[in-house]
Amino acid sequence: MLRIRHEVNGGPEVLFAEEADVPAAGAGELLVRVEAVGVTLPTVRKVREGSEPVPFGGEVAGTVVATGPGVTGFRAGERVTGLCFCDAYAEYVVLHTAMTSRIPADASAVEAVALVRSGLVARGAYEAARAEPGESVLVTAAASAVGTLALQYAKAGGAKRVVAAVSSADKADFVRGLGADEVVLYGDADWRGPYDVILDGVGGDLLGPAVRALATGGRLVAFSSGGGTVEAYELLVRGASMIGFQMRAIATGKPALYERWLRELWQLRAVGTLRTAVHEEIPLAEATRAHALIEQRRNLGKVVLVP
Repeated sequence: MLRIRHEVNGGPEVLFAEEADVPAAGAGELLVRVEAVGVTLPTVRKVREGSEPVPFGGEVAGTVVATGPGVTGFRAGERVTGLCFCDAYAEYVVLHTAMTSRIPADASAVEAVALVRSGLVARGAYEAARAEPGESVLVTAAASAVGTLALQYAKAGGAKRVVAAVSSADKADFVRGLGADEVVLYGDADWRGPYDVILDGVGGDLLGPAVRALATGGRLVAFSSGGGTVEAYELLVRGASMIGFQMRAIATGKPALYERWLRELWQLRAVGTLRTAVHEEIPLAEATRAHALIEQRRNLGKVVLVP
């Protein structure tokens, strides 16, 4: 099978394709023939900034071809999506059943990859913010896969004002089409705050202006892998709070809640409340181009690799 990996850390150019053996499903695992792989900013950052090369994971969708010992809830031939924690950029992957769910008959593998993980992160971050109808919400990385769905969650939740923060003005029409009432650029001196809720998918140097844009009693939810530092005094003077959110903690620690959110996610998609945005479907062998798109912040929605 074809697999993409890297032996040194660096930019997109360090990725290379190789032939590898098809993995075997162990206890509680599924062997899946991959039809779509989601490319995420955290994965791109791990390749660029990691201390050493590690097999990267990601969200995948495809068809079960074999089940491991002890698996009773899935069977060969079913279409599934899930998180793969090792060698996700490949024609075949192994998924643990706890991190896997079925794809509805009317949805494609590409749509599943664009919706499930990103939608769950958007839902979880919005939930962590304890947002209430009538509040104002700002979403950073608003043109990303998570950001596009976070905008829609804020609209559906009754936010009186939904503002998208993006890296360049050429993304403005795109995010407005997904529910943003206004658009601000990261480099703007004034983010037109204050905001009751800020959902931050960037981190790093943007944390400072994000905190300063919070209203009294505002909540900033950080769900990116970008790190960054916040001065406690900036929160203190606003009576504001900063909350960290990680989807994996929900999936592994609160499986019943995870399953409920997953069902609701597909229901919202079925009635048109949530729409996925796919920037481009790129052949697996061209993973370098996919990483470059995200590093350069040129994507509008999800970037998907297709074997």
